[in-house]
Amino acid sequence: MKNILLVGAGRFGRHIAMQLSQLEHQIMTVDANEERINDVLPFTTNALIGDSTNAEFLRSLGIGNFDVCIVTISSNFQNSLETTSLLKELGAKCVVSRAERDVQAKFLLRNGADHVIYPEKQMAKWAAIRYTSNHIFDYIEIDQKHAIFEVEVPEGWIGKSVGELDIRRKFGINILGIKHAGKTDVSIMPDTILSSDVSILVLGEYKMLQKCFRI
Repeated sequence: MKNILLVGAGRFGRHIAMQLSQLEHQIMTVDANEERINDVLPFTTNALIGDSTNAEFLRSLGIGNFDVCIVTISSNFQNSLETTSLLKELGAKCVVSRAERDVQAKFLLRNGADHVIYPEKQMAKWAAIRYTSNHIFDYIEIDQKHAIFEVEVPEGWIGKSVGELDIRRKFGINILGIKHAGKTDVSIMPDTILSSDVSILVLGEYKMLQKCFRI
């Protein structure tokens, strides 16, 4: 369990608060809007109405006590940038800030952000890949080169074992698990037989995944 400071209780911030709450983290949420604070109260440990660009207000929160500070301000980039910079100046261990454009990401990283999240861009890439290929069911980007895909079993693989296909040697791709009826089995063995009623979770370099699964 970690101690999280969440700055910004808009739609994106509220969804983050909900997920953090499910993971049983301690969450302090800050926003200048009372209505947004009220909306996020069921999912946060503590909540305060305040101006995150005010150094004294942030200092009163004890920034050094938080494991992660997440800045999700979207309506005013200047406020997001100032908040990010102040958090780092006040001793934040890790600052994660939201960006909506590439230029914003660059400014945030130069002014104190340790990491930048880019939800619109990331979701656009996921949607473009997911919904333009009938045989792809999910996609997770690991880094710029690697990804995990959930794909249907290619027709030529049906009835064959994982060892027989040997895709690790041929493509550098690892089969992480098999999914059937919403449940995932990660106990994959060389003699595991692939069938048409399952999907497979595969990890590898994006270019090799494209080649192997015609993405």
